[in-house]
Amino acid sequence: MSHQPDPALFSAEYWRSRDLVVGEAPGRGSSLFLQATPEEQWVLRPYRRGGLVAKLSQKRYFWVGAERTRGFREMRLTANLFEQGLPVPRPIATCVVRHGLSYEAALITQRITGAQALAELIVSHLADETLLQRVGAMIRRFHRAKLDHVDLNARNILVDASGAPWLIDLDRCRLRQPGKWQNANLERLERSIHKFDSTLSTSPILQGYRATG
Repeated sequence: MSHQPDPALFSAEYWRSRDLVVGEAPGRGSSLFLQATPEEQWVLRPYRRGGLVAKLSQKRYFWVGAERTRGFREMRLTANLFEQGLPVPRPIATCVVRHGLSYEAALITQRITGAQALAELIVSHLADETLLQRVGAMIRRFHRAKLDHVDLNARNILVDASGAPWLIDLDRCRLRQPGKWQNANLERLERSIHKFDSTLSTSPILQGYRATG
């Protein structure tokens, strides 16, 4: 968006008071699913800290200038990839609220209709070889676009009703020249998958990745 949206739109209370919260995703930030229009749902994701630093502040970050805030950086990156036709949710808006030397932020994106996390499909034993090959091919497309997804895991890959995979949560991700990080992405995903099913072979992911060229 070209202007700063109303911060109230990024609060859970705003949507709950209007009875427009239709679901909630698991995770540190407690993303909410919103019925934005009769035809379209959005995802509201506040930025939240993890690890030891969260004990000091779960939702405040050090102010480094508006353009370098997590909200604006992820919004720009997601819009860049979306405009290239890559399977990421359409970005709607971001909001950054400064509090002196710190800030809070949140991001709204379009919800992918009928999508389930790859992690859910793995646990339900619905992640077959064909799907995993499609996941590998998708990752290759993002690597060609130079995206280093620093948290590539089975929860950050969604699969829509047609069986097509999508990549979400680009917080802290960046575009960079090809390098060892590409294998690191794949290895991180493999570790994540094995947390949900230690017996599931990830070979089809590599097959799909390599077949894309």
